[in-house]
Amino acid sequence: MKKIKIALYALLTLTMVNCSDDFLDKTQPDTINTGNYPKTGEELITLVNGAYQPLQRPKLYNMRMWTSDIFAGNSIVGAGGGDDGLETTQLSNFVTSTDNQGVLDLWRGPWPGILSSNIIIKTAPALNIDETIKNRCLGQAYFLRAHYYFILVRFFGDVPLVTEPQDVNGDLYPARAPKTEIYKLIISDLEKAIQFLPTKQQYGDSDKGRATKGAAIGALAKVYLTLGQWQKVVDLTTQLEGMGYALNTDYSDNFNINKENSVESLFEVQYASDGGYDFWSNENQASWTSTFMGPRGANFVAGGWGWNQPTQEFVNSYEAGDKRKEKTIFYEGCPNYDGKEYKANYSLTGYNVKKFLVPLSAFPSYDNSPLNFPIMRYSEVLLMKAEALNELGQTSLAIVPLNLVRGRAGLAAVTSGLSQTAFRDKVLHERRMELAFEGQRWFDLIRVNDGQYGLNFLHSIGKTNASTKHLLLPIPQIERDRNPNLTQNPGY
Repeated sequence: MKKIKIALYALLTLTMVNCSDDFLDKTQPDTINTGNYPKTGEELITLVNGAYQPLQRPKLYNMRMWTSDIFAGNSIVGAGGGDDGLETTQLSNFVTSTDNQGVLDLWRGPWPGILSSNIIIKTAPALNIDETIKNRCLGQAYFLRAHYYFILVRFFGDVPLVTEPQDVNGDLYPARAPKTEIYKLIISDLEKAIQFLPTKQQYGDSDKGRATKGAAIGALAKVYLTLGQWQKVVDLTTQLEGMGYALNTDYSDNFNINKENSVESLFEVQYASDGGYDFWSNENQASWTSTFMGPRGANFVAGGWGWNQPTQEFVNSYEAGDKRKEKTIFYEGCPNYDGKEYKANYSLTGYNVKKFLVPLSAFPSYDNSPLNFPIMRYSEVLLMKAEALNELGQTSLAIVPLNLVRGRAGLAAVTSGLSQTAFRDKVLHERRMELAFEGQRWFDLIRVNDGQYGLNFLHSIGKTNASTKHLLLPIPQIERDRNPNLTQNPGY
């Protein structure tokens, strides 16, 4: 993490993972030795630091989470052609099979963090250490466990509910628990995290990037948004309005390596400020986004592999005058980047993602980008409040937070008179443009109107084979082979 020293743990996974020869799995970072329980405050902090690390890996935010925008229809894989990104292309074409590597990564990615969190939650209360440190560590563990489970339940539905550290004497073959039970745990964990965690302002500079009370409140609001419990969303987002968060004046500051963990940031994945370890190391202290998304052949960034190319339909969705356009994507005629002109032939679609790039002039090595990845920003808090107020029939009040986001983007204010349905569409559109390529769009598609919103959209852009079964990913067959108690999602 940016300021937090990360330690590696060798760890026993839920289903005894064997790694393939794929570069994403060339080592075995998904395991922890459950006998290494912490005994001191320093050891507890080290284990907490390790619980953040799965966020940094390519199985989650260093690759797979942002590629969900591709199968959400915002972009195409692009990349180098042939089999490059084939697993993501299959997901985006809704021909996913149970041996898809991207699905396997998303399934496996959260479990090491859940296990680390379980160890902390089990052992910390009995430690004879400073109560402030103990409570802060517990708060982070509850927050992280909730976050990892929130990823799993939205992608897969029912998943195993594991709240105790796994070892060889435990149940290594847990069945899937109903998603209602998973959400109960997530809510309970976040409520405890809110109780234990300090505010962002109470952390020192050396602890920037850790989970905070505000992050936990925002995460709980997002859970309730997903569940359609609108008044709770309003109450929680209103609480956040008094905690010192605000919009950055410039939208692009959210993706500026010199302005990370800003006033707009509730929580972001941290990468080392000096580039840290190399691109392929287990530590995963270097961000992949700039290298992967940089235009191929443009020499804009170190690497430049051309992934995640925006579609024409997405680009057409920008309203005239939206300042976010030139800060989010490259298009022919856009402002020069680091003194270089963008050309449409750098991409199959004529467009590339810009918001996550770090210029070649700043970081000349492809394997050490320090750019953090945003998980929740205050702009999303405002949009959650706007959506919830509208669903409660308070559309006239919902206009206020929506217009704060639109105002920053240079767009005209929405005025009263919109129907509830029209305003809902407006908020969802605003979420799409504001949070583009941040791994959020897919979850909006599948939550609204029980996923029918997403199916209607996907069909409208030509993905007519998307069906109800695709609202959940399949349980990887390799995991079912190792755990006979895992059932499969319908249709796979």
